[in-house]
Amino acid sequence: MPDTALLAPLVDIVGARNALVAASDTAPYLREWRDLYVGKTPVVLRPGSRDEVAAILSHADASGLKIVPQGGNTGLVGGQIPDDSATEIVLSLGRLNRIREIDAEGFSMTVEAGCTLQAIHDAAAEADRFFPLTLGSQGSCQIGGNIATNAGGTAVLAYGNTRDLVLGLEVVLPDGRIVEGLRGLRKDNTGYDLKQLFIGSEGTLGIVTAAVLKLFPRPRAQDVAFAGIASPRDALALFSRARARAGAMLTGFELMPRVGLEFSVRHLAGARDPLQAPSPWYVLMELSSGTEEDGSETPTRTLMETILGEAYEAGLVEDAALAESVAQSAAFWHLRHGMSEVQREEGGSIKHDVSVPVASVPAFLEEAIAAVEALVPGCRPVPFGHMGDGNIHFNVSQPIGADKAAFLAGWDEMNALVHGIVLKFGGSISAEHGIGRLKRELLAEVKSPVELELMRRIKAAFDPNNTLNPGRVL
Repeated sequence: MPDTALLAPLVDIVGARNALVAASDTAPYLREWRDLYVGKTPVVLRPGSRDEVAAILSHADASGLKIVPQGGNTGLVGGQIPDDSATEIVLSLGRLNRIREIDAEGFSMTVEAGCTLQAIHDAAAEADRFFPLTLGSQGSCQIGGNIATNAGGTAVLAYGNTRDLVLGLEVVLPDGRIVEGLRGLRKDNTGYDLKQLFIGSEGTLGIVTAAVLKLFPRPRAQDVAFAGIASPRDALALFSRARARAGAMLTGFELMPRVGLEFSVRHLAGARDPLQAPSPWYVLMELSSGTEEDGSETPTRTLMETILGEAYEAGLVEDAALAESVAQSAAFWHLRHGMSEVQREEGGSIKHDVSVPVASVPAFLEEAIAAVEALVPGCRPVPFGHMGDGNIHFNVSQPIGADKAAFLAGWDEMNALVHGIVLKFGGSISAEHGIGRLKRELLAEVKSPVELELMRRIKAAFDPNNTLNPGRVL
């Protein structure tokens, strides 16, 4: 526990009401939502401005205190949770939640780090604009955390990762200095693009306090289909056809197994199976267009019917349902977005956030599913995710009736097995969730010595006293 005299100036900076010390007040900040990480802290600080963040870091850096930045606490690799030493101070960005500016003509908006992703979506929509980053946790995740982890989500196929959606950043460095980078320029070729170092750095190089985000035209027509298919190989063939036909209008292409759909229907309130007969696999496909309706049919509706009709004739689709309303489209997406959450209800789940080249997804799934079923007979593989960009959440639920603790004790062994197959296909062991604490020891297996040395040198240059998020990533 840090000396009280060192903590007192931090309390003075944010005020006593925003310096949480009671166990009942700090508890929500100390537990990762899947219960993989539970930590301790002497205080949770809730600054209300970038200047308060700067003052906190200036004092901490000079005093040898360690700071763990936290957004909405929806991270999946433990980077936002303090360790159990009770020495790491949690800095929550939730009070920095203003939409500073919306530039509708320039298609950008300036927001503070504590804004929830949903609030940003709503503000963009009010300005008749669209911000595409879409996550299942968007009601609670915060844009600062999204930026710090380079969040992916279901719209990467059309719009890219978070790093593709950021024009400028305001960042507080570990010593309290502020990088004034809130520029909305689309082209700025003046040396190193420093903001890209902070995006995806998981709070180890600086704390993002505000950002300029790209906005896009709001889709005027959008259609969603839920299709039953026989195999991931058919899903790949359907994706190839859809991409060739629709081009940039293909804004979503998600793959789900039957077992995952069963979990969602069983545990999500109001969820139901969209199709009459079961299929081994499913694809959720979305088309979007900026063109208004023309008569009774939207351009996306006509194109969706054409794509599905051709796929059905080619034997790629067993059955399909087209959403007839905005509510039904949301219901289809609810099944997909809820797929991570519902696995908790089925006992222990061993997670893998991996990516392989899109063309290799079917072969990877065939090999990995067979491998984990041989390792743990009776286990239930639930691989689902972003077929269009090669990112599969290869999760494995425990056998029915198995002991949860005993199953989860095999986490490392199963990770090694699956990650070995991923690397065989030239993939990544962390497609969008980051490294944090969960995958820190795996970096040496996937990064070359030169890459690791450069990463350590960057960390040392930005944070020589190891003030920010020590022990995360590196």
